[in-house]
Amino acid sequence: MEYRQLGRSGIKVSTLTLGTMMFGGPTDEATSARIIDQALEQGVNSIDTADVYGKGESERVVGRSIAAQRERWVLATKFANPLDSNDVNARGASRKHIVRAVDASLKRLNTDYIDLLYIHREDHETPVEETVRALSDLIQAGKLRYYGLSNHRAWKIAEFSHTAQALGLDAPVASQPLYNIANRQAEAEQLTAAHRYGLGVISYSPLARGVLTGKYEPGATPASDTRAGRSDRRLQQTEWRPESLELARRVREHAQARGLSAGQFALAWVLNSRYISSTIGGPRTEAQWQDYLPALRYHLTSEDEAFVDSLVTSGHPSTPGFNDPGHPFFGRIARHGASGDTQAAVQQG
Repeated sequence: MEYRQLGRSGIKVSTLTLGTMMFGGPTDEATSARIIDQALEQGVNSIDTADVYGKGESERVVGRSIAAQRERWVLATKFANPLDSNDVNARGASRKHIVRAVDASLKRLNTDYIDLLYIHREDHETPVEETVRALSDLIQAGKLRYYGLSNHRAWKIAEFSHTAQALGLDAPVASQPLYNIANRQAEAEQLTAAHRYGLGVISYSPLARGVLTGKYEPGATPASDTRAGRSDRRLQQTEWRPESLELARRVREHAQARGLSAGQFALAWVLNSRYISSTIGGPRTEAQWQDYLPALRYHLTSEDEAFVDSLVTSGHPSTPGFNDPGHPFFGRIARHGASGDTQAAVQQG
């Protein structure tokens, strides 16, 4: 197992991070515990969860499963997504919600500190100064070791870094963007901004929510035991696109000629970036977890890099003009005739 420095921090993380979004839900606790034990034996020391995964059940499963080896893990969790539709303050990055969310996560994780806490999504209503002060206070209190930014764009990375520097407080040390062959938008500015400001990058969805495993045939009905077969909402919003399915087919052919599965090649490609500290593999089954590992032994060639470049241009998604509705762009604000989405963006930003 290779270990890489996490940005400006003093810690090192395994190049493969165990993602636990499925744990405590589609993946039962016994299977989750076995995967966690296997990962530790294989040298993985980085594990990732969030307060919204399984409505907190993922954190509970992770907490119980790592308790005996807690100090060996770099434990990351996240906050900021809405937790209670009836409570307008149970979301975002306000001091009130940060303190409440951290205390709740500590209880579910059955630990007295979190190694790395991510702000799960951008909050355009809370002043960054308020968020930075609250996170620094929690670090001083010993509840956190570091914090990071998930799904934050380059200008937000800069804003957090400059604000922390101006206040003489703790700055973010990690960024967690979506990054894979089917969506290279992070290359446009996010990865270079993270590097410029000293943030390590632990990317997520290297397999494009399973599409890059090549298990879906273009035009065919997906199997019922897959995310597509279950009509997973986020998959439908993002990677379930004809261009991505065709891309995955071509990746599969290229990978098989090199003795790899499509998913293994896709994961190895992500890790071949100098800006990436680690990438998150989120298995549902033990077999899926084991299938990730050969990717760590494969070294991409210049021909491999050129092949991917021929499929998707650097800085772009597989579908021209794709915009994730979960994290939409709002760079244009119309003066007249603003749509509902644009009006909401005005209120946010």
